[in-house]
Amino acid sequence: MKKNFKIFLLGLLLAVASCSFTTNKKIDTDPSSDKDEVLIELISFVLSRGHYDPKEIDDSFSKAVYDDYLLGLDPRKRYFLESDMKDFSKYEDKIDEEINEHKIAFFNLTHERLLKRITEAKGFYEEILEKPFDFSEKETINTDYDNIPYASSKKDLKERWRQQLKFTALGNYHDLKEEEKMKVEEDENYTPLSDKELEKKARETTKNSLNEAFDIFDDLDKKDWFSIYVNSIVEEFDPHTFYFAPRDKERFDIQMRGSLEGIGARLQKKMDNIKIVEIISGGPAWRGEELEVGDLIQKVKQEDEAEPVNIVGMPIDDAVDLIKGPKGTKVTLTVKKVDGTVENITIVRDVVEIEETYAKSTMVEKNDRKYGLINLPKFYFDMEDASNRNAASDIKKEIIRLKKQNMDGLVIDLRNNGGGSLSTVVDIAGMFIEEGPIVQVRSGDNEREVLHDKDDSILWDGPLVILVNELSASASEILAAAMQDYERAIIIGSKQTYGKGTVQNVVDLNRWMRNSDFGDMGALKITTQKFYRVNGGSTQLKGVESDVVVPDRYSYIDIGERDMQNPLPWDQIEPADYEKWDGYIDFGKTIESSKQRMQKSEQLKLIDESAKWIKEQREENVYSLNYEDYKQKITEDEKQAKRFDAIQDYTTDLTFTSLPYEEEMFETDTTLAEKRSRWHKSLSKDVYVEEAVNVLEDLKQNNIRRSEMADIKK
Repeated sequence: MKKNFKIFLLGLLLAVASCSFTTNKKIDTDPSSDKDEVLIELISFVLSRGHYDPKEIDDSFSKAVYDDYLLGLDPRKRYFLESDMKDFSKYEDKIDEEINEHKIAFFNLTHERLLKRITEAKGFYEEILEKPFDFSEKETINTDYDNIPYASSKKDLKERWRQQLKFTALGNYHDLKEEEKMKVEEDENYTPLSDKELEKKARETTKNSLNEAFDIFDDLDKKDWFSIYVNSIVEEFDPHTFYFAPRDKERFDIQMRGSLEGIGARLQKKMDNIKIVEIISGGPAWRGEELEVGDLIQKVKQEDEAEPVNIVGMPIDDAVDLIKGPKGTKVTLTVKKVDGTVENITIVRDVVEIEETYAKSTMVEKNDRKYGLINLPKFYFDMEDASNRNAASDIKKEIIRLKKQNMDGLVIDLRNNGGGSLSTVVDIAGMFIEEGPIVQVRSGDNEREVLHDKDDSILWDGPLVILVNELSASASEILAAAMQDYERAIIIGSKQTYGKGTVQNVVDLNRWMRNSDFGDMGALKITTQKFYRVNGGSTQLKGVESDVVVPDRYSYIDIGERDMQNPLPWDQIEPADYEKWDGYIDFGKTIESSKQRMQKSEQLKLIDESAKWIKEQREENVYSLNYEDYKQKITEDEKQAKRFDAIQDYTTDLTFTSLPYEEEMFETDTTLAEKRSRWHKSLSKDVYVEEAVNVLEDLKQNNIRRSEMADIKK
């Protein structure tokens, strides 16, 4: 197994744009050179000429790479010593020179030292876990690893290992105690294991997980560690620039073709944690309704195995391999929820049903009026054949169907939509305005391109609301921004959207090699352009600020582009030539009325309190290693979490019905009928959808009707 410690966020890619780097220059290399040194030369060459905003490779750059690389190698500071850092420190301001001279002495030193420390650490944990832990002692552990120093000696390092292992074993011990309690409740004749037996079992579980992790270390080659070093360099340019080793490029291509399997969730490694960054619509996790974005997976248990595997600290690829599996098999995930509570969630693996990643619509009824709602999970398109089904063509069909039902207003739900094709955004935006600019794209050489809707027909000229949240990114932000700038739609949602205003291209590094003696050099995903609104402002970092801001569970946690390392800055360019929509007569008044309703909403107040509590939970970094204190803290957290269960009890007076063409399908497709029924139930409890409908009710139009009735007849 050749593994990688980092993962990229798929789904935030993309405009279909050609790389601005078109030089025909080839790199001449000495066949006797080290391949890793050639790779450094090649990547620095491509970045300096192809990146939107190339960095100055200087001492400041060197120090940033130095810090990020070492933190990535040892995030919990349980391998390297202060003496190691002293040895490494002579390179702190020399990495820039090594890059420019295509040398890798710093990497070689850290790699050799890390392998030595890993071997020593194996002896530490094996010795420590041979002896029982005393969970009655009053002791704490600080998990703020960013701000704790490296161990000054091997004795201090061993003590750090002891605390971390005790903390892990304590969690296992608590879980085992709870399992025994449940077994007794289910079977009065069951004889529970003693605390001594459970403590031993907790240590064994901890040791088994570490054995598996260290087995993975043994399988890693030098080139796998070198990929980590290379990405520490390229990610200093921006968080979306990423080096793909040859095998990683193959995996990227497969995922971009839409191959989804397993539990239907995208994962990201952040420090030692495996984090849920997207729930794939239609997949097993989506159907189960228990996993959510922001959850941290701590353990994985197969249905045919007695013990779960602890994946904290495990390489992302290995964690994914454990979570994936054949269709129909079960996997149980021990998950730390965004509110700090821990749950065991069992999921039946399946192939993600691609149909559920497409746009879907429903009719909403209130006060004898009908409104349409379209949910768009992403801006999908066929990379190989643009004439095939795409988000724009599907949205057009749904609007036409909704118009036939005489809808009085339309909601487009872009919450959790991570982006997709730029061309589909332009087409969709054009359905709501007369011809005009939709988005501006600027390259690193300051060349600006304005993408227009060139069709003066309007498919829908009625009231329009767009729902967004912190996870609405890239292409979603372009559509929301355009509709906001034209004052064509009212944007309801988080204070701002994700804030990804950049375009990436994946380029084959082999195209610059004059000879192929070194084999496949991999590929580089590189940022080449930035998006700008028609008003001239970038969507980078700032995203789109909602017209009506409503709190949600992500309101106070780090989740957007601004919370990533090395994001490109916000800036602005000249606005495009556009005219605001003149179809409303009370646009500003409607926004103010909505804001007043939201301020009075008890449901939103409770959601805001929940979001603040979640932030507090995530900021905790000192934990007790005493069982009674540990148990009390978990009990208090669960009690506090239950206070917010009322959020799920909320109901609206809205009625949702499927369109006639789907209702006909229900007669033979009972699975689809069940999915829509569950979706409608979820919408009926959604305070944000409720307010979107209220806004549609308030929006008053002038008597200008622009939509093409011919579209309804198609």
